[in-house]
Amino acid sequence: MVAYSNEVKKAQLGVPQETLARHGAVSEETVRLMAEGVRRLLNTDIGVATSGIAGPDGGTPEKPVGTIWLAYADAHQTVARKISYNKTRLLNIEYTTLQVLNLIRQSLPAAVEE
Repeated sequence: MVAYSNEVKKAQLGVPQETLARHGAVSEETVRLMAEGVRRLLNTDIGVATSGIAGPDGGTPEKPVGTIWLAYADAHQTVARKISYNKTRLLNIEYTTLQVLNLIRQSLPAAVEE
């Protein structure tokens, strides 16, 4: 699911408007709720989500281009990580993909043990 707009984050993934208003779309709080929402909506064992500012525009002093949050959720845990790159849009997206796959790899042993 591509939840690029806040409306999709709210309507499909259950991210409250208050969370988006208080923390923004690119935040630990939002990405955790997105990953949990993916799990719930699709009835899957795990859910992953990313939210970031890939560039080349859209950055702010508080959240510059290359600021990206990723999250992994399963029945036992939700893990979020912030990564920061200052690359081109394409490289930011490619590096984020690798980091998400690594987060899944690192988190799966806990999910598989049960």
